[in-house]
Amino acid sequence: MLDFRVVYGSEMLVFGHRGAKAYAPMNTLPAFELALAQGAHGIELDVHRSRDGHPVVCHDFTVDATSNGTGVVTQMTLAELKALDAGSWFSSTFAGVQIPTLDEVFEAVGHKLIVNVEIKSMDAAQTDGVEEVVSDCIRRHGMTDRVIVSSFNPYTLIRFRKIAPEVAIGFLHMAAAAMPTADVMADQPYEAFHPYYQDVTPKLVAQTHAAGRVVNTWTVNDPADALRLRDWGVDCVITDNPDVILQALRS
Repeated sequence: MLDFRVVYGSEMLVFGHRGAKAYAPMNTLPAFELALAQGAHGIELDVHRSRDGHPVVCHDFTVDATSNGTGVVTQMTLAELKALDAGSWFSSTFAGVQIPTLDEVFEAVGHKLIVNVEIKSMDAAQTDGVEEVVSDCIRRHGMTDRVIVSSFNPYTLIRFRKIAPEVAIGFLHMAAAAMPTADVMADQPYEAFHPYYQDVTPKLVAQTHAAGRVVNTWTVNDPADALRLRDWGVDCVITDNPDVILQALRS
Protein backbone atom coordinates (compact mmCIF):
# COMPACT_ATOMS: atom_id res chain seq x y z
CA MET A 1 0.00 0.00 0.00
CA LEU A 2 1.11 3.54 -0.73
CA ASP A 3 2.95 4.91 2.32
CA PHE A 4 1.67 8.48 2.55
CA ARG A 5 4.15 9.41 5.29
CA VAL A 6 7.07 8.64 2.99
CA VAL A 7 5.63 9.96 -0.27
CA TYR A 8 3.97 13.13 0.97
CA GLY A 9 6.45 14.17 3.63
CA SER A 10 5.98 17.84 4.54
CA GLU A 11 5.49 19.11 0.98
CA MET A 12 2.04 19.56 -0.52
CA LEU A 13 1.93 17.46 -3.66
CA VAL A 14 0.52 18.47 -7.03
CA PHE A 15 -1.36 16.02 -9.27
CA GLY A 16 -2.35 16.68 -12.86
CA HIS A 17 -6.14 16.51 -13.19
CA ARG A 18 -6.73 14.05 -16.02
CA GLY A 19 -3.14 14.92 -16.83
CA ALA A 20 -2.13 18.48 -17.70
CA LYS A 21 -5.70 19.03 -18.83
CA ALA A 22 -5.31 22.74 -19.56
CA TYR A 23 -2.76 22.04 -22.29
CA ALA A 24 -3.60 18.64 -23.80
CA PRO A 25 -6.68 16.46 -24.33
CA MET A 26 -7.69 15.12 -20.95
CA ASN A 27 -7.10 11.51 -20.01
CA THR A 28 -4.69 10.86 -22.87
CA LEU A 29 -1.05 9.85 -22.84
CA PRO A 30 0.10 13.30 -24.06
CA ALA A 31 -1.71 14.92 -21.13
CA PHE A 32 -0.16 12.52 -18.62
CA GLU A 33 3.32 12.83 -20.13
CA LEU A 34 3.03 16.63 -20.07
CA ALA A 35 2.07 16.59 -16.39
CA LEU A 36 5.22 14.58 -15.74
CA ALA A 37 7.31 17.02 -17.79
CA GLN A 38 5.86 19.95 -15.84
CA GLY A 39 7.01 18.40 -12.58
CA ALA A 40 3.76 17.02 -11.19
CA HIS A 41 4.11 14.45 -8.43
CA GLY A 42 1.19 12.45 -9.76
CA ILE A 43 -1.78 12.31 -12.07
CA GLU A 44 -5.50 11.72 -11.63
CA LEU A 45 -7.47 9.77 -14.23
CA ASP A 46 -10.84 8.08 -14.75
CA VAL A 47 -11.41 4.41 -15.56
CA HIS A 48 -14.30 2.38 -16.93
CA ARG A 49 -14.55 -1.28 -17.91
CA SER A 50 -14.93 -1.74 -21.65
CA ARG A 51 -17.55 -4.19 -22.87
CA ASP A 52 -14.86 -6.82 -23.38
CA GLY A 53 -13.25 -6.33 -19.98
CA HIS A 54 -10.41 -3.81 -20.38
CA PRO A 55 -9.73 -0.86 -18.04
CA VAL A 56 -10.07 2.17 -20.32
CA VAL A 57 -9.35 5.78 -19.43
CA CYS A 58 -12.13 8.26 -20.16
CA HIS A 59 -13.89 10.79 -17.96
CA ASP A 60 -17.43 10.87 -19.30
CA PHE A 61 -19.76 7.91 -19.43
CA THR A 62 -19.95 8.45 -23.20
CA VAL A 63 -17.23 9.19 -25.77
CA ASP A 64 -19.29 11.90 -27.44
CA ALA A 65 -17.62 15.01 -25.98
CA THR A 66 -14.00 13.90 -26.24
CA SER A 67 -13.80 11.94 -29.48
CA ASN A 68 -15.13 11.77 -33.01
CA GLY A 69 -17.46 8.96 -32.02
CA THR A 70 -20.59 8.37 -30.05
CA GLY A 71 -21.64 5.76 -27.53
CA VAL A 72 -21.45 4.61 -23.93
CA VAL A 73 -17.92 3.64 -22.92
CA THR A 74 -18.91 0.47 -21.09
CA GLN A 75 -20.94 -0.72 -24.07
CA MET A 76 -18.01 -0.45 -26.49
CA THR A 77 -15.17 -2.91 -27.06
CA LEU A 78 -11.55 -1.92 -26.74
CA ALA A 79 -11.16 -2.14 -30.53
CA GLU A 80 -14.11 0.23 -31.02
CA LEU A 81 -12.70 2.68 -28.50
CA LYS A 82 -9.21 2.51 -30.00
CA ALA A 83 -10.61 3.35 -33.45
CA LEU A 84 -11.68 6.79 -32.22
CA ASP A 85 -9.78 10.07 -32.49
CA ALA A 86 -9.63 11.37 -28.91
CA GLY A 87 -7.42 14.37 -29.59
CA SER A 88 -8.83 16.49 -32.40
CA TRP A 89 -11.68 17.84 -30.25
CA PHE A 90 -9.02 19.64 -28.21
CA SER A 91 -6.67 20.73 -30.99
CA SER A 92 -5.58 19.55 -34.43
CA THR A 93 -2.12 19.17 -32.88
CA PHE A 94 -3.44 16.06 -31.12
CA ALA A 95 -5.24 14.51 -34.09
CA GLY A 96 -5.19 10.73 -33.92
CA VAL A 97 -4.52 10.47 -30.18
CA GLN A 98 -6.30 7.41 -28.81
CA ILE A 99 -8.21 6.62 -25.66
CA PRO A 100 -5.61 4.81 -23.54
CA THR A 101 -5.96 1.74 -21.40
CA LEU A 102 -4.87 1.85 -17.79
CA ASP A 103 -2.15 -0.63 -18.78
CA GLU A 104 -0.75 1.88 -21.27
CA VAL A 105 -0.75 4.66 -18.70
CA PHE A 106 1.10 2.52 -16.17
CA GLU A 107 3.62 1.53 -18.84
CA ALA A 108 4.19 5.15 -19.88
CA VAL A 109 4.37 6.99 -16.55
CA GLY A 110 3.36 4.60 -13.78
CA HIS A 111 6.79 4.19 -12.24
CA LYS A 112 7.52 7.91 -12.43
CA LEU A 113 4.33 9.28 -10.92
CA ILE A 114 1.73 8.46 -8.29
CA VAL A 115 -1.47 7.53 -10.10
CA ASN A 116 -4.89 8.39 -8.66
CA VAL A 117 -7.28 6.00 -10.42
CA GLU A 118 -10.87 7.20 -10.13
CA ILE A 119 -13.29 4.37 -10.84
CA LYS A 120 -16.41 5.57 -12.63
CA SER A 121 -19.77 4.00 -11.87
CA MET A 122 -23.17 4.67 -13.43
CA ASP A 123 -25.07 2.58 -10.88
CA ALA A 124 -24.75 3.31 -7.17
CA ALA A 125 -25.15 -0.28 -5.95
CA GLN A 126 -24.42 -2.53 -8.95
CA THR A 127 -21.11 -3.23 -10.69
CA ASP A 128 -20.00 -4.44 -14.09
CA GLY A 129 -16.80 -5.85 -12.60
CA VAL A 130 -14.72 -2.70 -13.03
CA GLU A 131 -13.19 -3.08 -9.57
CA GLU A 132 -11.78 -6.49 -10.45
CA VAL A 133 -10.42 -5.24 -13.77
CA VAL A 134 -8.68 -2.29 -12.11
CA SER A 135 -7.21 -4.37 -9.28
CA ASP A 136 -5.88 -6.95 -11.75
CA CYS A 137 -4.21 -4.19 -13.76
CA ILE A 138 -2.60 -2.64 -10.67
CA ARG A 139 -1.16 -5.99 -9.62
CA ARG A 140 -0.06 -6.87 -13.14
CA HIS A 141 2.10 -3.75 -13.30
CA GLY A 142 3.37 -3.86 -9.72
CA MET A 143 1.70 -0.53 -8.94
CA THR A 144 0.30 -1.37 -5.50
CA ASP A 145 2.62 1.11 -3.77
CA ARG A 146 2.09 3.92 -6.29
CA VAL A 147 -1.68 4.01 -6.66
CA ILE A 148 -4.66 5.55 -4.91
CA VAL A 149 -8.03 4.22 -6.09
CA SER A 150 -10.82 6.75 -5.59
CA SER A 151 -14.52 7.04 -6.32
CA PHE A 152 -17.58 9.11 -5.48
CA ASN A 153 -19.44 5.82 -5.16
CA PRO A 154 -18.93 4.37 -1.67
CA TYR A 155 -20.11 0.94 -2.79
CA THR A 156 -17.39 0.88 -5.42
CA LEU A 157 -14.80 1.60 -2.73
CA ILE A 158 -16.20 -1.04 -0.41
CA ARG A 159 -16.10 -3.64 -3.20
CA PHE A 160 -12.60 -2.61 -4.21
CA ARG A 161 -11.30 -2.82 -0.64
CA LYS A 162 -12.53 -6.42 -0.38
CA ILE A 163 -10.83 -7.33 -3.66
CA ALA A 164 -7.56 -5.47 -3.11
CA PRO A 165 -7.04 -4.56 0.57
CA GLU A 166 -3.38 -3.81 -0.16
CA VAL A 167 -4.24 -0.75 -2.30
CA ALA A 168 -4.90 2.69 -0.79
CA ILE A 169 -8.33 4.13 -1.42
CA GLY A 170 -9.63 7.70 -1.48
CA PHE A 171 -13.19 8.79 -0.83
CA LEU A 172 -14.28 11.49 -3.28
CA HIS A 173 -16.81 13.86 -1.80
CA MET A 174 -18.71 17.03 -2.60
CA ALA A 175 -20.90 18.63 0.04
CA ALA A 176 -23.62 19.36 -2.53
CA ALA A 177 -23.90 15.71 -3.58
CA ALA A 178 -27.47 14.43 -3.67
CA MET A 179 -26.63 11.06 -2.11
CA PRO A 180 -25.44 10.97 1.54
CA THR A 181 -22.31 9.03 0.64
CA ALA A 182 -20.45 10.17 3.76
CA ASP A 183 -22.95 8.23 5.87
CA VAL A 184 -22.16 5.04 3.93
CA MET A 185 -18.41 5.57 4.38
CA ALA A 186 -18.60 6.58 8.03
CA ASP A 187 -17.55 3.16 9.36
CA GLN A 188 -15.44 2.11 6.38
CA PRO A 189 -11.63 2.13 6.38
CA TYR A 190 -9.97 4.38 3.83
CA GLU A 191 -6.66 6.21 3.62
CA ALA A 192 -7.43 9.48 1.83
CA PHE A 193 -10.30 11.97 1.80
CA HIS A 194 -10.85 13.79 -1.51
CA PRO A 195 -13.17 16.77 -0.93
CA TYR A 196 -14.01 19.50 -3.44
CA TYR A 197 -11.62 22.36 -2.72
CA GLN A 198 -14.36 24.87 -1.90
CA ASP A 199 -15.58 22.53 0.84
CA VAL A 200 -12.18 22.44 2.56
CA THR A 201 -11.71 24.27 5.87
CA PRO A 202 -8.89 24.20 8.42
CA LYS A 203 -11.23 22.26 10.73
CA LEU A 204 -11.92 19.64 8.06
CA VAL A 205 -8.20 19.19 7.44
CA ALA A 206 -7.49 18.81 11.16
CA GLN A 207 -10.33 16.30 11.63
CA THR A 208 -9.21 14.25 8.63
CA HIS A 209 -5.62 14.16 9.84
CA ALA A 210 -6.77 13.19 13.32
CA ALA A 211 -8.56 10.23 11.73
CA GLY A 212 -5.25 9.15 10.17
CA ARG A 213 -6.12 10.17 6.62
CA VAL A 214 -4.57 12.54 4.11
CA VAL A 215 -6.49 15.31 2.34
CA ASN A 216 -6.28 15.43 -1.45
CA THR A 217 -8.49 18.13 -2.93
CA TRP A 218 -9.72 19.04 -6.42
CA THR A 219 -9.74 21.00 -8.80
CA VAL A 220 -7.37 23.79 -7.76
CA ASN A 221 -6.33 26.06 -10.65
CA ASP A 222 -5.82 29.38 -8.86
CA PRO A 223 -2.40 29.82 -7.22
CA ALA A 224 -3.96 31.82 -4.37
CA ASP A 225 -6.24 28.90 -3.55
CA ALA A 226 -3.31 26.50 -3.64
CA LEU A 227 -1.27 28.62 -1.24
CA ARG A 228 -4.18 28.92 1.18
CA LEU A 229 -4.82 25.18 1.10
CA ARG A 230 -1.13 24.49 1.71
CA ASP A 231 -1.17 26.76 4.74
CA TRP A 232 -4.19 24.85 6.07
CA GLY A 233 -2.25 21.59 5.84
CA VAL A 234 -3.82 20.02 2.74
CA ASP A 235 -1.61 17.16 1.53
CA CYS A 236 -2.26 17.31 -2.22
CA VAL A 237 -4.04 19.49 -4.77
CA ILE A 238 -5.30 18.15 -8.08
CA THR A 239 -5.08 20.75 -10.86
CA ASP A 240 -5.54 21.28 -14.59
CA ASN A 241 -2.31 23.30 -14.74
CA PRO A 242 0.44 21.67 -12.67
CA ASP A 243 3.10 24.08 -13.93
CA VAL A 244 1.26 27.17 -12.66
CA ILE A 245 0.51 25.70 -9.24
CA LEU A 246 4.03 24.31 -8.78
CA GLN A 247 5.57 27.67 -9.66
CA ALA A 248 3.38 29.41 -7.09
CA LEU A 249 4.20 26.90 -4.37
CA ARG A 250 7.92 27.10 -5.00
CA SER A 251 8.26 30.85 -5.43
